[in-house]
Amino acid sequence: MKTTISGCPIEDAMRLLSGRWRTLLVYYLIDGKKRFAQLRRDNPKISHRILTHELRALESAGVITRTVIPGKIAHVEYELTEAGHKLVPLINALGDWYEDLQRRRQAEAPQLTAS
Repeated sequence: MKTTISGCPIEDAMRLLSGRWRTLLVYYLIDGKKRFAQLRRDNPKISHRILTHELRALESAGVITRTVIPGKIAHVEYELTEAGHKLVPLINALGDWYEDLQRRRQAEAPQLTAS
């Protein structure tokens, strides 16, 4: 990972979770283990290559684990680690914050057009 410019741990956290997909991937793993194909269905606009890249980044950061299930046709499952589970309240709070922001904007919108 790149070195922190500001010296603030928030910068590193935002870099780790930045982009369009990583936080969503954590969100989709909240309910438990998922296979690669399930994550593709949850995120139909993500390419195979990008999904692989994002999962590897989260795995190397210790947010998720990757388990290969052997068999006639081997498959891979992903799940949150203990560190990943610690993100859940933050992700839920972020979603709540945004929904509240949207409600406030909608409530203020008629007042702006009335003036």
